[in-house]
Amino acid sequence: MPYQDTQRQTPFLDRITAPHDLKGLSNADLRLLADELRAEVVEAVSQTGGHLGSSLGVVELTVALHAVFDTPRDKLIWDVGHQCYPHKVLTGRRDRMHTLRQEGGISGFTKRSESEYDPFGAAHSSTSISAALGFTVGRDMGQPTGDAIAVIGDGSISAGMAYEAMNNAGAEGRRMFVILNDNEMSIAPPVGAMSSYLSGLYGSPLGSLQQVAEGFEAALPGPLRDHARRARQMVTGAVGAQGTLFEELGFQYVGPINGHDMDQLMNVLRAARTRATGPVLIHCCTVKGKGYAPAEQSADKYHGVGKFTVACGTQAKKRPNAPSYTKVFGEALTKLADHDPRIVGISAAMPGGTGMDILARAHPKRMFDVGIAEQHAVTFAAGMAASGLKPFCAIYSTFLQRGYDQVVHDVALQNLPVRFAIDRAGLVGADGATHAGAFDVGYLAALPNMTVMAAADEAELVHMVATAAAHDSGPIAFRYPRGEGEGVPMPEVGEVLEIGKGRVLFEGTDVAILSFGAHLGECLKAAKKLEAQGLSVTLADARFAKPLDRNLLHRLVRKHRALITVEQGARGGFGAMVLHDLAGEGLLDGSLAIRTMTLPDRFIDQAAPDAMYADAGLTATDIAATAMQAVGHRSARMPGV
Repeated sequence: MPYQDTQRQTPFLDRITAPHDLKGLSNADLRLLADELRAEVVEAVSQTGGHLGSSLGVVELTVALHAVFDTPRDKLIWDVGHQCYPHKVLTGRRDRMHTLRQEGGISGFTKRSESEYDPFGAAHSSTSISAALGFTVGRDMGQPTGDAIAVIGDGSISAGMAYEAMNNAGAEGRRMFVILNDNEMSIAPPVGAMSSYLSGLYGSPLGSLQQVAEGFEAALPGPLRDHARRARQMVTGAVGAQGTLFEELGFQYVGPINGHDMDQLMNVLRAARTRATGPVLIHCCTVKGKGYAPAEQSADKYHGVGKFTVACGTQAKKRPNAPSYTKVFGEALTKLADHDPRIVGISAAMPGGTGMDILARAHPKRMFDVGIAEQHAVTFAAGMAASGLKPFCAIYSTFLQRGYDQVVHDVALQNLPVRFAIDRAGLVGADGATHAGAFDVGYLAALPNMTVMAAADEAELVHMVATAAAHDSGPIAFRYPRGEGEGVPMPEVGEVLEIGKGRVLFEGTDVAILSFGAHLGECLKAAKKLEAQGLSVTLADARFAKPLDRNLLHRLVRKHRALITVEQGARGGFGAMVLHDLAGEGLLDGSLAIRTMTLPDRFIDQAAPDAMYADAGLTATDIAATAMQAVGHRSARMPGV
């Protein structure tokens, strides 16, 4: 059922089954609908958690876009997708918003398989303009699609891919629309004067969109005209009589306009749709968290929230049992930086998410947030390393994929000692498949000169930070998961690990479990299950996927009936490295039973992390059952955890 409470009535929203129901509403009615929609989103996210602030900032824009354009024939593409919740409510998913980001529910991002109103899936930034141009070319080549509209934020448009797409789109000269959702700049002073100009815009005799754009500034009194011109220059970089940057790329620039003024939005969008012949960029200024005081007043505008109480905005957070891996990394790096002035940090628009904010507070001139620019971040770090600094490049596993060519060409090929801190390794829960850190082991371990580690727990992470800081002979990476650690005793000072050496936690004779990374705790549970079945178990922590601890590996192979490798990554990672080594040594030729347990060869939708690993077949019960089958105990029943 839709989110309803006895105090809140939604007469306009109740009439909306699909975007075509917006067509007959007046601007005044659309404003009231937007108010209801904003309250609906707040109520929904309070029960599920999610990306609230960005969605609240585009409520009026979402209503106006669906009212003006003919979706789903016209393709509305939301960059990243953080802001798509109002869109989902208006496109037939209102009754499922209570399942947002939940197992079996709707995604927190746009998703093609979920709705025909999601023409292009997104969760990584800066892809929308490229996709919109693709739809535009498809339309012009006879495919059954209408206009393409990309909605991209001021952060996402800073990434190189967005400008590559705009350069291409401008050169093509095809009719398409880019909405720049700018929530970093306010144009409050000229709003009233602009409104009087825009009020009759759609029905005016202006012949071209160029005249519409020029009219914005020309219609304003002198001081307000200067303010609008400065606003335009701030976002475009244009000065004097030059065209805007977007115009130099071949776009018709319109704006800036107030993204919360329904009259402005409707008039500008209608005019653009009516008159555009080539690519158009509409600069729309919004307020992140708009209309919900706790979000507007919060430092992060409630960008990502857990469940919360609507009345006061208080988030429900469980008391952690152990510090988060992210915090452990940030604190460990900062301690090292206190004593080593060559240590610097790089973040790609995620200082808080990676723990780099901790370093920034202690050493503000030694942490560099480069924005949504992972390619630049990696090569920037390579240059720092070449200069003699010790750069720690902290990027989520799923985002490091975006800088892979730079990892290969600028770091590994030149054997530069860049330290890659890979957060969110493994399955990440509610963000689902788009954010899973599944592939970094495979794509990094394949590279010459690269050293690849994975932390089994938060204490191991402290040791790996120290190891990376001491490693000057080439690039090194260490991965760790999202969330809190295992609650193990923490070292005061990290130990520099011997490169390529694992550890044995306890030793048996029948089955060897070789864990790589943060699934060690699950492997320990599996070992106890096996021991309850009368098997003698060795449990080892590999620590390194590259270089492998070959002495340890060969010893495990020779002294056990079965070897089970376990990792929180895709096929082609640690287990593949083990098999390749054993095949080369002829150690696969005997009677040893070997099983490699990885994530399956498919994407796994959002759920709680434990449920996702159960779906992947990587629970303690799964590990124990695999080991039992390997040694011939196929019918044994596994006891519960």
